[in-house]
Amino acid sequence: MSRYPEVKWAQRVDKVYLTVQLADAKNAKVNLTPDGVFTFSATAGAENHAYELKLDLFDKVNVEESKINVGMRSIFCIIEKAEKEWWKKLLRGDEKNPHYLKVDWDKWVDDDEDNDDAPDLDLGGMDFSKFGGMEGMGDMGDMGDMGDMGDDFDDSGDEDQEVEKPGEHEVQKTEVAEPEAKMEAAAPST
Repeated sequence: MSRYPEVKWAQRVDKVYLTVQLADAKNAKVNLTPDGVFTFSATAGAENHAYELKLDLFDKVNVEESKINVGMRSIFCIIEKAEKEWWKKLLRGDEKNPHYLKVDWDKWVDDDEDNDDAPDLDLGGMDFSKFGGMEGMGDMGDMGDMGDMGDDFDDSGDEDQEVEKPGEHEVQKTEVAEPEAKMEAAAPST
């Protein structure tokens, strides 16, 4: 039996951002059709659990201009809409969204705030492949030599800062005075 990965989404007038949250995904296969059917399958975890999903997107998409980035923690897709218009929701149909589908508030922009002058999403130099002409992602092999992944680590130079160990800080106790007498409710007068 397959499991569902968590999926986050956001949109702009011309595109949809989809992030499939699945760390250490193996054999990831992603497919997108022009009529807006997005499919994903992969295995992950120590026991190689199978994950898959199928999303019927609200409207048609431009497969040739859409992009994907398969990372160590997630699969990030920029799906170009066929028509530049805001979708009322991500999926077509009247059903409630599945439990694994969530709004990506980090990427979300309201339709009244989206304009051509606003800067586009900072993608941090991600290398995207095109969806167009791909039959999914294939088995991705052993993903090459990944031994240099830590070379981009930003050394902030904060190792000289003194860090306090838990339990070593002083706690000031304050005493709360007990009330000397309790107020009694006055009996109603007759």
